[in-house]
Amino acid sequence: MPPGGGEGEGEGEHGSTVQSHPPATVRRDEDAPPHSTPPLSDVPPVASENLEQEQQPMPNVPEGALVEILSRVPYSSLCRFKCVSKPWLALCSAPDIRKRSPQTLSGFFYHDEGDALRFCNLKGRGPPLDPSLPFLRHSYKNVHVEQVCGSLLLCNCWNSCLPSEGDYVVCNPATQEWIVLPPVVFLGQDQEGSHDVTPSVYLGFEAAVPSRFVVFATPHNVGVLSGEMAIYSSETGQWTYVQTKWASESLMDLSRRIRVFLNGTMHLSTRYNYNTMVTVDAEGKVWREVPMPLPKKTVIFNTGQSQGRLYAWQMGYHYGCQVYIWVLEDYGTGKWALKHTVNVLELFGRHCRKDGQYYEMFAFHPDCNVIFLTDKKEMTVSYDLDSQKVSVICTEGMMGLPYTPCFAELQSAGH
Repeated sequence: MPPGGGEGEGEGEHGSTVQSHPPATVRRDEDAPPHSTPPLSDVPPVASENLEQEQQPMPNVPEGALVEILSRVPYSSLCRFKCVSKPWLALCSAPDIRKRSPQTLSGFFYHDEGDALRFCNLKGRGPPLDPSLPFLRHSYKNVHVEQVCGSLLLCNCWNSCLPSEGDYVVCNPATQEWIVLPPVVFLGQDQEGSHDVTPSVYLGFEAAVPSRFVVFATPHNVGVLSGEMAIYSSETGQWTYVQTKWASESLMDLSRRIRVFLNGTMHLSTRYNYNTMVTVDAEGKVWREVPMPLPKKTVIFNTGQSQGRLYAWQMGYHYGCQVYIWVLEDYGTGKWALKHTVNVLELFGRHCRKDGQYYEMFAFHPDCNVIFLTDKKEMTVSYDLDSQKVSVICTEGMMGLPYTPCFAELQSAGH
């Protein structure tokens, strides 16, 4: 039954409708430990003069205050604190502190030439993250990662021969928890025909609120911005259906050049209008159209977020090979500022670009001024915009999806 009629459905605010489904539930791999333990940093223990000194009690600070302080310390620092003494080891190993401790970029998920999912570990130590996601394969024969958003993965999982008959699953590789989303049924569909229209889905997650996520969906075979959108909230376990309120009537860019969730807002691109980015907040109340840099030129941009700001970049081949990086300074006016111009060939130690050779910047470090680029065949590098240091992170062409672990538990309406 389409949303808006029948029992269990009702009108929401701002003209939206909420469709009742069995609530999504959090699942865990039964064979996995309750919490995955991240690798400790390679820091030697601090030597003490005698055993009595090593067994000194914790500082005379109220326990609640100490927990609050340590939960705001980066995880790499917590690993070093564990080496001070046994009491510090016990305190810094507490699950509640680890769940809340800020994490940083761990690596990238990417597909190799055979389309198999791989993981590039930037730290280069500790047990590797299994990109096959075995905790999901206990329940599904086929698992395809649609998107990585910070710490969570949005997957299409199925057991039959048709991917369209599968489930959309949001999972956390660090804790091996996952949530099966209820079917999304757009206007004009009934429950039995819900698989006839495959939606385009976009995951939204931010580490500042680690127990909550949202998923946006539009009809894949329609994709018109002036049509219908469904928004799933992990807090309610339901889809809310809203009518889009963008002025443009172009089609969604299904290649997903622009797909960034930042400050509670999803940023998307249109298929034909490269000069405009559209945004919608997690509740479907605030709709914006933001012009891209160089609005008078037909230029294809990619976007990413770093340190709470939205960046856009574009590769230029007119004068050698350069990447131009802008930052959005004002949403209201759509004002962008050109922050960096980088000679890409120099980063790869090359003097000229061969015919058919292309480069791509694919990510911005979420916590510092570091960008990641690839020649798509032989090398992938990181470049620190402040120190101008270049580091080779992979000896193959990798278009990676940045991943930052999170050890907070997922919450849902059914758990």
